[in-house]
Amino acid sequence: MASHIHPSAIIEDGARLGADVRVGPFCHVGADVHLGDGVELKSHVVIGGQTSVGAETVIFPFAVIGEIPQDLKFNGEKTRLEIGARNRIREHVTMNTGTDGGGRVTRVGDDGLFMAGCHVAHDAQLGNRVIIVNNSAIAGHCVIEDDVIVGGLSGVHQFVRIGQGAIIGALSMVANDVIPHGLVQGPRGELDGLNLVGLKRRGVARADITALRAAFQMLAQGEGTFQDRANRLGEETTSDYVRQIVAFVTAGTDRHFLTPR
Repeated sequence: MASHIHPSAIIEDGARLGADVRVGPFCHVGADVHLGDGVELKSHVVIGGQTSVGAETVIFPFAVIGEIPQDLKFNGEKTRLEIGARNRIREHVTMNTGTDGGGRVTRVGDDGLFMAGCHVAHDAQLGNRVIIVNNSAIAGHCVIEDDVIVGGLSGVHQFVRIGQGAIIGALSMVANDVIPHGLVQGPRGELDGLNLVGLKRRGVARADITALRAAFQMLAQGEGTFQDRANRLGEETTSDYVRQIVAFVTAGTDRHFLTPR
């Protein structure tokens, strides 16, 4: 099917548009942009840089996607922003391309929801089904794994990793890594439990939830350091979900961990 471009929109020479793309009034699409099949830009959307947007993603008014990083070390090098399929990117969202020092690419997975006013900074790596709530900010070089929810007006510090299925409560500042399926809340975010609601919504078996509860208690109160307790968990557990936490804790990281209080 042919694309539908409003007469007031500017599509620069070189931009590539898939089938059935819809570009609304007063949008600006740069020369190095690729819009996949069925992408819709509502109105007043700016997409620049070397940016690709996956099929059936919808971008709402006044979003600015693919602009240069907010990093004083950036010197005009060619870097990219890759956005997956079926995302919903709401009003005033900003997503930046990568930097030379961070791998040169910012990535956003599939099926995410990016609510009004949120920000995804340079070189961040976001998984699938991520939800970033209104006016929250993901700083540079962060890794946000699948199924993470970041509550409204929260901030995630640069280089932080947030494990799969974790949830960050509103008004939190997250300055250290968050284990998979963790629950973080507070002005300076503390690991306050597990994301039990999210686990149940995804249909995780009761036996796995029980194993995660026991693992959390061991991480909180067992003998030795946090790393020691995680290593012991890996030797004792039969749950893939607990093994996921162990793998996350024992992997390399540039930050400390939020540990159970």
